[in-house]
Amino acid sequence: MNPGEIKRKRTESVLKERLPEALATLDDERINALSVTEVVCSRGRYDARVFLDPTGLSEAEQREALARLRRVAGYLKSYVRDSEGWFKAPNFTFEFDDQLERLSRMDELFRTIEKELGDES
Repeated sequence: MNPGEIKRKRTESVLKERLPEALATLDDERINALSVTEVVCSRGRYDARVFLDPTGLSEAEQREALARLRRVAGYLKSYVRDSEGWFKAPNFTFEFDDQLERLSRMDELFRTIEKELGDES
């Protein structure tokens, strides 16, 4: 791992810790309880993709949350920059993480296959 990758991983780790703190300071109950599952920074650390846990939210609620997060992205950027003493913070892009849903579907498929193979024996 080269020094640039180490800095990027460190930035991702700090953002994963600071963004939930920043979200908790907001007055909007729809977005201040969202949990950050992962943060992925671009190579130059100018942009960061923030993945959120969609548990308990419908599609419409997810769209509404993303719209609200886009509106407060400047505040979140300032919060992180000021709390860490950085000169600048990355621009945030928010997405809901569907990896857990895909894993649960795969597990269900494996259970179905296992059951069908067990029935054939």
